[in-house]
Amino acid sequence: MIAGVVIGPSLFGLLLPDIHSYLFPKESMSIIYSFSQVGLTLYMFLVGAEFQVDLVKRRLRSAASVSIAGILAPFTLGSLLALTMVGNHSFFAQGVSKWEAALFLGAAMSITAFPMLARIIYEQGLTGTSLGTLALAAGSMDDAAAWCILAIVMASSNKEPAIALMTIAGGAFYALIVLLVGKRLLSKLGSVVESDGGKVERVLSFVLMLLMLGAWFTDTIGIYAVFGAFILGVAMPRGRVADDLQRKLEPLTTNFLLPLFFVYSGLNTRIGLLDSPSMWAVTLLVLLIACLGKGVACWLAARLNGEDNQEAMAIGALMNARGLMELILLNIGLQHGVITQTLFTIMVMMAVVTTLMASPLFEYVYYRRKARKGKSEEVLLSD
Repeated sequence: MIAGVVIGPSLFGLLLPDIHSYLFPKESMSIIYSFSQVGLTLYMFLVGAEFQVDLVKRRLRSAASVSIAGILAPFTLGSLLALTMVGNHSFFAQGVSKWEAALFLGAAMSITAFPMLARIIYEQGLTGTSLGTLALAAGSMDDAAAWCILAIVMASSNKEPAIALMTIAGGAFYALIVLLVGKRLLSKLGSVVESDGGKVERVLSFVLMLLMLGAWFTDTIGIYAVFGAFILGVAMPRGRVADDLQRKLEPLTTNFLLPLFFVYSGLNTRIGLLDSPSMWAVTLLVLLIACLGKGVACWLAARLNGEDNQEAMAIGALMNARGLMELILLNIGLQHGVITQTLFTIMVMMAVVTTLMASPLFEYVYYRRKARKGKSEEVLLSD
């Protein structure tokens, strides 16, 4: 994320404008965008394939409470902030209604970096633990709700109520067909792979065709390609099929295609647009609302559901990260003419800061406090 901003006009383009314009001419933007969208589609498919519905079922009550708190608080604060901004065309494009602005900024404040959260849980060895299960379940429910809100905003951008309703209905129809019917049919892929000696190559082309078809459908009806990719990923059979698809697709996706999305986002981020104290004040306010609305609300909800203070604070720290998911949402808003480059830049700054905060803050509140508690108990025992 940081490299994407550095390589854009905010730093590289500012210091070496001639070289920057040579390396990134305007004509290249459409090419970078196209490849980045393929990378996003593949990545969201892999995220969906890793999505564990059992985690949600296992901690449904606590996860639902944390998720609802992590949506309602930042959504309300973001919506109220949007209502003060919508008349200023520095932030929202002309023609954007108050409720569209409120829904979009509310959704942008509410989203959680679910893939990053999952990776932190995995790297810290907390997969399957009470904390890891609760955080993953709450994060997945949180993002699902935020994407549904965004789908409504994108559908309403057509300015025709009938088209908006058709878009939402089409998205719901696609999700139901894929998750109820498609999931059963796709489960047969497991037996096909097993009969071929456990190699996924036999069905890889078929899966990729389904993936692009699903992404095309949701993009065509006016939602976004990543919705179709994620839903298909959720419907994929678990076990060897999902593991092999991950092994085949992840290296190309995460090492080449997905970084192009960060480049594209960085080329659209212009920190120079924040050229006054009032703009930086708005940036700090957005960051404050993001942290209070998300981190504090999730911490409080976890505490009310019986989690100890240490784990509740750790959940709040994890849920506060925005990461890639925020950038996806912001790019959708920019491409559809909902927000301006100024608000895009402000929100990217917020996404970068909250993402950088997540891991060190989590380690501080979870491990250091745990270590201090252990030392205190040792002192008491020695006394």
